[in-house]
Amino acid sequence: MAQQSGLGEPRGPWFISPNLDPAYGGPGNGSGDGSRTGRRWRRILLTGLAVIALSIASGGLAGGYVAGQGEVSPQASASPSALPPDMVGAAAQVVPGVVSVTVASGGGMATGSGFAIDDQQHLITNDHIVAQASAAAASAVPGSPAGTGTSGGGEPSVMVETPDGRQMPAKVVGRDAGSDIAVLKVAPAASLAPLVLAKPGATKVGEPVLAVGSPLGLHGTVTAGIVSALDRQVKLGNNRHRAVQTDAPINPGNSGGPLVNARGEVVGVNTAIATIDGKGSIGIGFAIPIEQVQQVADTIIGKGG
Repeated sequence: MAQQSGLGEPRGPWFISPNLDPAYGGPGNGSGDGSRTGRRWRRILLTGLAVIALSIASGGLAGGYVAGQGEVSPQASASPSALPPDMVGAAAQVVPGVVSVTVASGGGMATGSGFAIDDQQHLITNDHIVAQASAAAASAVPGSPAGTGTSGGGEPSVMVETPDGRQMPAKVVGRDAGSDIAVLKVAPAASLAPLVLAKPGATKVGEPVLAVGSPLGLHGTVTAGIVSALDRQVKLGNNRHRAVQTDAPINPGNSGGPLVNARGEVVGVNTAIATIDGKGSIGIGFAIPIEQVQQVADTIIGKGG
């Protein structure tokens, strides 16, 4: 199992979704033939890598041959494909409302991302970012209950970094471990641009999306992909949830950041990735649907201000 880097892991990178777990026998299969399933995935993965390696080698040989003949390959001047203009506009619209989140509690620390949702400067992030710091602090003090944030450091100390580089304290308004959502609040001086939330039921499979956040502490990073599936059943923590599946790269530190469509509307909150044998991202990420996020956030804000 990989070791945590303390950079706000989005459920890992060792998180394995139920349908990819080598110990999972598949729907209706009670045998749980984990070893056979694991070997089958390894064979598929190795075959794919072999094909990729062969393609690279063949391309290199072909390029060398053409260069040796003094000819120019027709593909030599091809430029990398660029994001369509609407996605560029969406990124410009969203980044000003996204922050880096650092949570410290006693000797524990975790980082991730978050984003503004209203003019009162409420922020959405993942609960597991706050929980990681609290649990790490509790583990440093024997007898301290994990997740309480009371082990020598009181309540977790939360700091956010704004898009213009300012460091500001944030208040934890409330948390909901079941949905993996936490609501923070910063001072009005933050002047963060609230993100627009997508309308319920508007997200479609195949539409382009951007994952925005601070992977590995790199603030304001944008990665692109599509909505791969909706209503995907995955296990988040101890609970099973519906999730938006995407192939937009999600890395440690993206947790709590927004997944947005081409109109700059938030369709989900990035929270997890799937792996095979814990070997890192394979292009399968999961986001909490915005309908659930909005419902939980409204309840938390209504209770906590």
